[in-house]
Amino acid sequence: MIVVGGGLIGLMIALKLQKAGIDTLLLEKEEVGRGASWGNAGHIATEQVYPVADPSMLKSLPKMLLDPLGPLRIDWRYLPQLMPWGIKLLNNMRSAPFERIHQTLKKLNEAALPSWENFKTEWDLHPWVKIEGSLLVAEEHRSLEQLQQHGEKLNQIGIRNQFLPQTALLKKSPALADSQLGGLLFPDTGHIVDLSAMIEHLLTQFQELGGEVIENFEVKSLQKETSHKIEVTGNGQVFTAESIVLATGAFSKPFAKALTGFNLPLETERGYHLMLPHEKGRLTIPVSSLDRKFIMTPMNQGLRLAGTVEYGGLKLPPDMRRAQNFLPLAAPMLREPLNKSDATEWMGFRPTMADSLPVIDRVDNCYYAFGHQHLGITHATLTAEIITALYLKQSPPIDCQPFAIDRF
Repeated sequence: MIVVGGGLIGLMIALKLQKAGIDTLLLEKEEVGRGASWGNAGHIATEQVYPVADPSMLKSLPKMLLDPLGPLRIDWRYLPQLMPWGIKLLNNMRSAPFERIHQTLKKLNEAALPSWENFKTEWDLHPWVKIEGSLLVAEEHRSLEQLQQHGEKLNQIGIRNQFLPQTALLKKSPALADSQLGGLLFPDTGHIVDLSAMIEHLLTQFQELGGEVIENFEVKSLQKETSHKIEVTGNGQVFTAESIVLATGAFSKPFAKALTGFNLPLETERGYHLMLPHEKGRLTIPVSSLDRKFIMTPMNQGLRLAGTVEYGGLKLPPDMRRAQNFLPLAAPMLREPLNKSDATEWMGFRPTMADSLPVIDRVDNCYYAFGHQHLGITHATLTAEIITALYLKQSPPIDCQPFAIDRF
């Protein structure tokens, strides 16, 4: 078996397959786990059960798009390429597809936390995986009311949360400023406090089980010779395998087309973060802002400020002003000034399908695992379970029909 793509999802799939006795080669074009798997917010976001595009955002869309540092930006140079995907995304805002996608995400997320708990125990990830909850806070009276309504709606559909009025919120998270009027506490969520260390640990486990890794291997082509033979070409080499897993995230579209002929509606959402290394211990659990549309995650290396969505494809240069803009967003939310010394910036690519659902599927001897949008970490262990079950011809933990590669 060859797993193409060494992000967290590809690594976890390779690890599960290798443990099941399947000789597995993991190919990664850079370093294993150094893309979006390393730079994301680290949030196991089981509370996020709605599609990426919500009809309620349409009225505020023009304002957001006119703000170059706002939570949503489209690089106008990329607009012609984005339009076909964007039209499909808008079509999925209609009530019937929106509800169907919502129900599917809910089922995925309900299975995700038990999967993470099992994986955490199986691979001894306790130092890095914390299932201690997260907060969604509001600082305007109007948004506070929206927050309460959102919490009530989620409780009604089984997404546990507790509304904390200001006094209780500040007791739970004393670092927050008095400007924060209340919040929702989601107990069934978690976060990763050291993505690098966890990835390194998993990679070591994979290699100790006999798995092989080749980094800095840029795949140029995937060619399906027969139902029992696939050629993977890159770096002047050709590898042949009976089966492959395609787990290349935002870079999956041309490879999937080569293998299936499908022109999938996959786009990249460019996400940014700013890491503040001298802010260790400021928060104990992730805090998201309903008003400011970003998240603060406490990690061993400091406080990570992350979020926003930028559509600009895979080739246009990053606009690091978007990373620096997290500072004026975060500062008013906290009681004490932030220490921005030695801060580091990052930009990476989130792979998003037009229906907000991943592709997790098998067609003959090809397995597909990509397109997880903002929920790559959340669904990583579950995706590894599903792909392993499909390979071993076992029943997957959930119904995979909604994630079929031919659903478009």
